[in-house]
Amino acid sequence: MDILSSLAQKLKCPESDLIHLILNAPYKYRVYTIPKRKHGRRTIAQPTKDLKNLQRAFLELHPFPFHVNSLAYRKGFSIKDNANCHKANSFFLKMDLANFFNSLDPGLFWSVWEKHWPLLHPLHRRYVENIIFWNNDGNLMLSVGAPSSPTISNFCMYFFDTKISEYCTNNKIVYTRYADDLTFSTNIPNLLSMIPSIISHLLKDNFGNKVLINYQKTVYSSKAHNRHVTGITITNDDKISIGREKKRYIKHLVNQFKYDLLDVETLQHLKGLISFANHIEPDFILSLRNKYSSDLIDEIVKAVL
Repeated sequence: MDILSSLAQKLKCPESDLIHLILNAPYKYRVYTIPKRKHGRRTIAQPTKDLKNLQRAFLELHPFPFHVNSLAYRKGFSIKDNANCHKANSFFLKMDLANFFNSLDPGLFWSVWEKHWPLLHPLHRRYVENIIFWNNDGNLMLSVGAPSSPTISNFCMYFFDTKISEYCTNNKIVYTRYADDLTFSTNIPNLLSMIPSIISHLLKDNFGNKVLINYQKTVYSSKAHNRHVTGITITNDDKISIGREKKRYIKHLVNQFKYDLLDVETLQHLKGLISFANHIEPDFILSLRNKYSSDLIDEIVKAVL
């Protein structure tokens, strides 16, 4: 059974309708921007509902491998697991891949594919490309917003993750990748200084000049300074925490809620912060309950907006 008939059967639609959707798929995105966390704006390309269903069906029919050290977009894993991998180490290096999803294109995808399986017939390759890639001014690339992009990005990085993981294991370095965030940690002083050069060479070997390091986000840290991994603080007694600033902010908002001073949007934000804190550092939520009463915290958590 070829890819077209398999998808038609799974989606319970005529092949003629499916072909029409696939041929137009790279253009069926709603494009908008959202603010980045610190500065600038991020472009989101959101597929139509029909295309999302097609992308999900494609992933179900064809499971893609990923490396064990790639922790993002995996069921049952979160930034908490990523931080836990590094919490016992004293020296940290954080790196970031620039414009990550949009850097991954059909050429990179098929170069990884053919190391796993035989290449598809050219027509079927075109079908696959149309399903998973967005046409951005004539260039096909993964979009931020498509449900298939996370899985495909982990697949495209498989052999890069394999090579850097082997190097790190042999040199007593812990390595994880969480989407575009690369984290390295060790207990050996000065060992991480050569990593940026190694990463640069590996990226060039695997991807040419398509996937690049954002050197502005390359940061070294140690126990002498704050250690942070994907938004989580690691304390000097090697525990993970949401950090003092976020705790103070949550306490402020809880106090505001107590006196009925929060609007609906801020209350929704507080509910999310409490959920996040409970996942990362449940002892902090216990301290909130002791300070403000369990009834008040439950009222926030259960608030219907």
